[in-house]
Amino acid sequence: MLSLVRGTVLALGLVTGFSVAGPALAQDQTLADIRQQLSILYIDVQRLRTELSTTGAVIETVGGVTALDRLNAIEAELQRLTSKTEELEFRINQITVDGTNRIGDLEFRLCELEAGCDISALGDTPMLGGIDSAVSLPTANDPVSNAPALAVGEQADFDQAKAQMVAGDFRGATEGFAAFVLNYPGSPLSAQASYLRGEAFESLGEMTNAARAYLDSFSGDPQGDTAPEALYKLGFSLGAIGQTQEACITLAEVGNRFPGHPAVAEAQSAQRDLGCQ
Repeated sequence: MLSLVRGTVLALGLVTGFSVAGPALAQDQTLADIRQQLSILYIDVQRLRTELSTTGAVIETVGGVTALDRLNAIEAELQRLTSKTEELEFRINQITVDGTNRIGDLEFRLCELEAGCDISALGDTPMLGGIDSAVSLPTANDPVSNAPALAVGEQADFDQAKAQMVAGDFRGATEGFAAFVLNYPGSPLSAQASYLRGEAFESLGEMTNAARAYLDSFSGDPQGDTAPEALYKLGFSLGAIGQTQEACITLAEVGNRFPGHPAVAEAQSAQRDLGCQ
């Protein structure tokens, strides 16, 4: 147990080193990649906390500080670092867009002053710093978004699994989405990936696996865009495997949690089919 805690402390030290040795970071490592690493560490800390709590292990160190106390401190620091990373990422994107727009405006004005300059041939102004982000940065006319950027390869891996599903390769899609959730813990696409994995299992007729995937989707983001449909699909899947009582309770929760959502009508129809009281 102590070795696990020490390993987490060491990993935290490596992550916190990013803020001090920023210029030494590899050129291809983005803030989104660092955020992903922080998410992995945060999950590891939660697993250690669960293990300590369930086993009742209380390891005393100098000063009477327990391993659980140390984990609490590590968890708080990880949350702070994750928040700071997202803040820096947003600020950098905003500065990049603003600076690029200003340069583009200067190029336009200089072209107007220069004889023989063809404004239509100027083209797009390259992003400051050579940034070529996979995520579209906002322009002056776009609403500001605080959504975190995706790690390198994150969107591509999600799209690949989704393409397998569209092509009818449902088994490949279930494996692709499972790998995505495993490789990108804390991803803003995780809930959607689990939901689509559930649909792929449903297409294969594996309703028990579908129910698990829908549960993962809902529990991962109970207030997200996929939550109402995931909760309805969970209830539907439970009914399909004979868990009628649990299905009725789950389906009733759709209307309680998401009144007015289209999934409510689907849940009510499923309740009638199951004979829910």
